[in-house]
Amino acid sequence: MAVAREQEMRAEVEANRAKLVLAEAEVPKAIAQALREGNLGVMDYLHIRNIEADTRMRRGIAGEEGPARPGTGG
Repeated sequence: MAVAREQEMRAEVEANRAKLVLAEAEVPKAIAQALREGNLGVMDYLHIRNIEADTRMRRGIAGEEGPARPGTGG
């Protein structure tokens, strides 16, 4: 019974990972649309990227590991 539950949980984790990948694929599209519509300025975008880079650097110093994300230089 426990083995079956463990396999169900692993399958659910994989399903959630797939949903995450699909959601992350929408982010660049949303950013591009916001830039086109004027809801996000170039400087705002660069500020966001700077914060992301700073967060990656701090996590690296702290020894936290995480998956490298495409387009983030890591």
